[in-house]
Amino acid sequence: MRISTRGRYALRMMLDLALHNSGEYITLKDISARQEVSVKYLEQIVSVLSKAGMLKSVRGPSGGYKLTKSPEQYTVGDILRVTEGSLAPVACLDSPQNDCPRAETCATLGFWQELYDAVRGVVDKTTLADLADRVLQSNGMDYII
Repeated sequence: MRISTRGRYALRMMLDLALHNSGEYITLKDISARQEVSVKYLEQIVSVLSKAGMLKSVRGPSGGYKLTKSPEQYTVGDILRVTEGSLAPVACLDSPQNDCPRAETCATLGFWQELYDAVRGVVDKTTLADLADRVLQSNGMDYII
């Protein structure tokens, strides 16, 4: 399984918003400079995240973006599913009902299910606040978000 650039940049952008969460709106220009991602690419990503209700936006001179919820309420899994779609390693696990005609006899289905469960176990328990804490700890800062 490979997470696309879009998914990785979306996570970085959401983390940037969490780390710089002062209550003010943050411009894409500022995020772009800190994350070294083009404003054009971030515009595509914020469109998807805004439609999913993860971001608030305001236009104008004091405009920009901010999170709709606290960083503790966003999981990495939530963000990646919005930008990547399913995180299942094989198509037959994309939906709750496995419609594969070989599901009953598939020798590898158990392995794929274990892998999928492991991925979900990590991405669905890790929040933006957890990632922000890691960043702040690695930078020698001791802030609480």
